[in-house]
Amino acid sequence: MDEPRRIALLGGGQLGRMFIENALRYDVEVHVLDPDPACPCAWLAHRFTQGRFDDHDTVLRFAADVDVVGIEIEHVNVEALEALEHQGKLVIPSSTTLRILQDKGLQKDFYVRHGIPTAAYALIESAPDIERHQELLPAFLKTRTGGYDGKGVVPVTSSANVPAGFDGPFLLEKRADIAKELGVIAVLGADGSSRVYEPAEMVFDPELNLVDVLLAPARCEPEVIERAKELALRVAKAFGSPGIYAVEMFLTPENELLVNETAPRAHNSGHYTIEACASSQFDQLLRMYMGWPVGDVGMQGEAAMVNLVGEGGSGMPHLVGTEEILEMPGTFIHLYGKAQTRTGRKMGHVTIISGSRNKLERAVAICKAYAKVVPMPSPGAHITK
Repeated sequence: MDEPRRIALLGGGQLGRMFIENALRYDVEVHVLDPDPACPCAWLAHRFTQGRFDDHDTVLRFAADVDVVGIEIEHVNVEALEALEHQGKLVIPSSTTLRILQDKGLQKDFYVRHGIPTAAYALIESAPDIERHQELLPAFLKTRTGGYDGKGVVPVTSSANVPAGFDGPFLLEKRADIAKELGVIAVLGADGSSRVYEPAEMVFDPELNLVDVLLAPARCEPEVIERAKELALRVAKAFGSPGIYAVEMFLTPENELLVNETAPRAHNSGHYTIEACASSQFDQLLRMYMGWPVGDVGMQGEAAMVNLVGEGGSGMPHLVGTEEILEMPGTFIHLYGKAQTRTGRKMGHVTIISGSRNKLERAVAICKAYAKVVPMPSPGAHITK
């Protein structure tokens, strides 16, 4: 193994935590920058720095003595990443890629320029501009920057639907007919090699607009699976820089695939790869940072992931249903180390691996029935399973 590399990670949430858990198997250092001193990575990183990853000078100081710079969240200072690239540091994703993907409008224009199928859209400055695009209604109105986990998106049929304080500029996107939503992770190595994980079917909680259950491989015809993998790889190669690309797609009732969004980082739709694949999405990232070969993406059986989302208010987190989950074969609990739970907050997930689809589906049902993350009860209080 070559000299140990120091990796600077911008963002200290659960994605960073799972990355470090994998990286601890190797002789590498992971330094983390995050504004929250109690973030999931704070006690696990080799060096933790409290600070804003969207501040130019803070990022430059933080990454001054590292070899590689990666991100755990998109909302980082791109100009700082560009300056670090000019210093000769390896930055994944590249500043050029991230600048496009931070802005939903630039992202959509990028798809059109590269012939990548996506839903019809218009870029508008303010809510009244909706009325000039009747052909797109009904639609989704999305803030071009800053949205995350369904935030910054509202359904609209006219300008009257736009909530007060929901400020532009906006992406106005025609509402597509959706049979399924798929997440496909493509890996692009520095040497031009590539791999694509099996597409995952994402089932959303309609109230929280978060992934509730994920199934991999997706329940689609083999021809659709292959087209989804080819499309994800097209997207990755269009950006032309090494990294992992989580490509979210809509499958229409006519079996057409439309690219919705792309994240140039580890993604919720790829968490199943930790147990189901020889090389997880987090291992692939480490391989990128270290200059190692791209890993094996083959699956061991079928997989499901159930998101553990906080419910019942705020407080110290407590997982209910541990015994019921762990007595099932092939189940793995991941808690994210967040100091406080609150209703709707992602607190962890359960991965289930099985060679039988029927057994997998039964395990998902049991997990959903018993698993809850709630505020820690007061001493002496009865905990309902």
